[in-house]
Amino acid sequence: QVQLVESGGGLVQAGGSLRLSCAASGRTFTSYVMGWFRQAPGKEREFVSVISWGGGSTYYADSVKGRFTISRDNTKNTVYLQMNSLKPEDTAVYYCAAAADRPWGSSWRRSDFGSWGQGTQVTVSS
Repeated sequence: QVQLVESGGGLVQAGGSLRLSCAASGRTFTSYVMGWFRQAPGKEREFVSVISWGGGSTYYADSVKGRFTISRDNTKNTVYLQMNSLKPEDTAVYYCAAAADRPWGSSWRRSDFGSWGQGTQVTVSS
């Protein structure tokens, strides 16, 4: 199993930017599809973005498309989420997740990911 630790959350004004990082340790990082989810108070945890093993393919939730960019550095065992043009509705706890033994596809669910970080809070003020 892989251990995941997120960082980079914080408080930002609407229109601002943040970059989240997720450092992985344990099993071989390149054997995992990596994803980001978020959970706002009183809401279900929702998919944000996912990146393939080598970083060549990505998917985004419609709500973040064009504003967020996922990337990974396999030499550093780290996945990133660059968040631009932030909106108050982006406020949530953001979780990094890893998926193993799952074919690449266009639809990703919480249950596809077997390893999770502890989450990092992102708060966007209006």
